[in-house]
Amino acid sequence: MTIPNQDGGALDTHTKALKINLDHRFYGTLAEIGAGQEVSRWFFRVGGAAGTIAKSISAYDMKVSDAIYGDTERYVSRQRLQAMLDLEYDLDIERLSEARGDTTSFFAFADTVVARSYKGGNECHGWMGVKFQAHPRDEPSQIILHVRMLDNEASLQQEALGVIGVNLLYGAFFLHHEPEKLMDSLLDKLTTGRIEIDMIDFKGIEFRYVDNRIMAMKLVQLGLSGAAMFGPDRQVLQPSEVLYKKAILVERGSFRPVTHVNLDMMRAALEKFSAHPSVAGKTVLPIMEITMRNLLAGGAEVDRRDFLARADLLSSCGFHVLISDYFEYYRLAAYIAWRTKEHVGIVMGAASLIELFDEKYYTALPGGILESFGRLFKHELKVFVYPLRQQTNELTTVENLQVAPELRKLYGYLADRGSFMQLDNFNPEYLHIFSRDVLKRIAANDETWEQMVPPEVAEMIKKRSFFGYSKQRADER
Repeated sequence: MTIPNQDGGALDTHTKALKINLDHRFYGTLAEIGAGQEVSRWFFRVGGAAGTIAKSISAYDMKVSDAIYGDTERYVSRQRLQAMLDLEYDLDIERLSEARGDTTSFFAFADTVVARSYKGGNECHGWMGVKFQAHPRDEPSQIILHVRMLDNEASLQQEALGVIGVNLLYGAFFLHHEPEKLMDSLLDKLTTGRIEIDMIDFKGIEFRYVDNRIMAMKLVQLGLSGAAMFGPDRQVLQPSEVLYKKAILVERGSFRPVTHVNLDMMRAALEKFSAHPSVAGKTVLPIMEITMRNLLAGGAEVDRRDFLARADLLSSCGFHVLISDYFEYYRLAAYIAWRTKEHVGIVMGAASLIELFDEKYYTALPGGILESFGRLFKHELKVFVYPLRQQTNELTTVENLQVAPELRKLYGYLADRGSFMQLDNFNPEYLHIFSRDVLKRIAANDETWEQMVPPEVAEMIKKRSFFGYSKQRADER
């Protein structure tokens, strides 16, 4: 939802900047490193900036930046951004609070970015944030986001940074009470083809009821990013920083709820993956991934309670969680491979491997299923396959899995080249467990479901009444 003007369209950047300048409640500092002072320029351009800007600074030289904000290992980082926000905000409070604190809401805006270099080829991204008072003498609130600039020219990237910076300030000042509208307005007068936002973090008194995992999921749902991530501690993370220089093992699922099978799949695959010569001795990050298609399976909107239940259960098991809009595995693989030079593995059940060979998923590709597999296995990715127990007790494995007759030679080629690795180190006691059966038993008040999930998962489901569990019905048994 964008912010409408009188004609029904989104407010343009000039109008937003001018409205901020003419509202003398908000007064503070703009500090920008890299790509010029593109946000400050908007406020000076529209006029009336004296009512908004106490100071504008660009500590472009690294030694100057260190002298002001302290030493750092990485200049384009969340740590550097936070140091900028904290120092500039504190200075405004210290210097100006006595003179105008009763009528002024102070703020500090900062960004540290790297735009397209003269030679090109570098990653174009940055951190941007605002620390602000919603009301005079109020405790501060804060919004931080990570952006990727997708334009091919440095001048266009700079222009996009200026626009999103004004959008962020306008949202903080006038939409902080509606954080989802604020998020939706960040790309007003921009497109997702120019700017991607792959992390956003709200904190402070105005956002005390905001769950940042919901906001991370909304980034993907709104199309602002292809993926978002949060850690076992429930904190939102910037995916590139987490994936950097790590071997990655991903398991996709619905995790409604997490079962012994989900954990056994990851354990078995992790043993095989970590022992591979190309991975041995390196840091391996196991990730549980949920697709937006799965989250939206119940309708047009995500059931937030259901989403948070799954997120909490995965966090209780110690996993990083990735929410992605990459339903096709080759797109997921490309997303991860772009962010790490180490090996990538995907773990899936035999039933999912059969589905991987369904040609209906690849009609949008000019090369169809052949192109999809070419992309998927481009960087020597391996698929670790967990067996499926049939009603006859026979196991479906890489060796006996059946695909369409016209695809058998393709399957045989990929299997022979080692693209699929059978997991033979599984726990046979778990093969009968399926999440849908757990949900049915919870709904039927059948206590045997507790044996199908890890103890910490069962405890959390009962404590928080997830997935329709009723303590009252359980007590009546």
